[in-house]
Amino acid sequence: MSKRTADEDTAGPLKGRSRPDAMDIDDDKTNEMGEFEDEFEDEFESEDEIIEAGVDGRPDAEREAEEGAMELDNPQGTFIVGRTKLEPGQTLSPDPTTYRMLHNLSTPWPCLSFDIIRDGLGDNRSVYPMTMYTVAGTQAENTKASDNSLMVMKLSALSKMQGGDDDDSSDDEDDDEDSDPLLEHKSIPLNSTTNRIRAHQAPATGASQTPTTLTATMTESTNVYIHDITPHLASFDTPGTIITPQQNKPLCTIRAHKSEGYAVDWSTLHPQGKLLTGDNDGLIYVTTRTDGGGFVTDNRPFTGHTSSVEELQWSPSEASVFASASSDGTIRVWDVRSKARKPALSMQVSNVDVNVMSWSRQTTHLLASGDDAGVWGVWDLRQWKSDGKPTPIASFDYHKEQITSVEWHPTDDSIVAVSAGDNTVTIWDLAVELDDEESKDTGGVADVPPQLLFVHYQNLAKEVHWHPQIPGVLSATGEEFSVFRTISV
Repeated sequence: MSKRTADEDTAGPLKGRSRPDAMDIDDDKTNEMGEFEDEFEDEFESEDEIIEAGVDGRPDAEREAEEGAMELDNPQGTFIVGRTKLEPGQTLSPDPTTYRMLHNLSTPWPCLSFDIIRDGLGDNRSVYPMTMYTVAGTQAENTKASDNSLMVMKLSALSKMQGGDDDDSSDDEDDDEDSDPLLEHKSIPLNSTTNRIRAHQAPATGASQTPTTLTATMTESTNVYIHDITPHLASFDTPGTIITPQQNKPLCTIRAHKSEGYAVDWSTLHPQGKLLTGDNDGLIYVTTRTDGGGFVTDNRPFTGHTSSVEELQWSPSEASVFASASSDGTIRVWDVRSKARKPALSMQVSNVDVNVMSWSRQTTHLLASGDDAGVWGVWDLRQWKSDGKPTPIASFDYHKEQITSVEWHPTDDSIVAVSAGDNTVTIWDLAVELDDEESKDTGGVADVPPQLLFVHYQNLAKEVHWHPQIPGVLSATGEEFSVFRTISV
């Protein structure tokens, strides 16, 4: 099933990766960049206010009956983020002792998708304050589609939590702990909502040159835009740099798709650039960057899905192999060398839409997926046979709304981050195993598996990504951006 039928109001939500509700924005400020928010600002009520809030004008008997029904599902009365309903007037506030770092920022328009850019600051960084680079696409109101843009961002002075305990950091940074985060950005105009954006870095051709950073943007207009954001990134560290209109133009516009889509992925095994894109008609196209720097799209699509293609993932170990997930409930494995343009393997993994998928870079026979029912699981591709029904090696139905993003930790093949429509980002440790006699509940709380390490509240959570160079750091997007590191990873 596609995310939106032709006769629906385009301002309405999209299923699976539903668009956030329109935001109340001052017209005089729509062109201003968002700024970081103190996670302890006034919008988080005091502890006393949270405890006392709950008198909502209803008769006591009615409220008590509802509370009793909730306790049947949760006998201990434990508050579970994303599942337990707040009383009117109540709000959630993060526990600072559970984070090593937590920063939030709001943008002029919400973003459905973003990606983290690798930088030259080194791998395995642990020193605070931190710096990172990202690119995101906006989703403006339909009446203000011209406000849409790609936002190339540098986030710096990302300090650890005040009073936080981090053994990896040295005492030399203590003077910087209280500094305010800095946000710099460059905007590339677009006239359409970004459904999905992914970045790729082609290696530098000379020792003195920097890698070329490309972005592929799937838009609501059905076009796919490829931009070179290398000059935008360089401008952050070169004061006075002016980005020209020509540098804001796309290198290539892919017009092969006749419907909008969400599925896009660059291959890491094709350094110069090889791109997959999939649409709501179930068609998948391959675009290749030539030696001269141009792009060629093969006009023969891969076909086989009976509904929209929701996710595409290149194999991290086989340059010609990729996988696709669809709202037809299947995951299919393909070989680009196939002249028939048909899948080599098709597996029915869900009775509902399969929204997202992630291929493990560390253990390449493991594939994680998440569906519209809130179930996410892990599959061993070695067990997939053309004549058999697949069984996940791990499956979790903790989330009660659709899974919107799933991603393996870049260096630990047992850690997975998941975001869902229940306004949460969760972190899981699959290395936690259970004996047959052991309870599948944590601390006696029903339906909370021990593999669940952490729950982060993120309103309208859409995507989550691990930083590939800063261990344990996650970024997530929804109603706002979050950059955080928990004490659990």
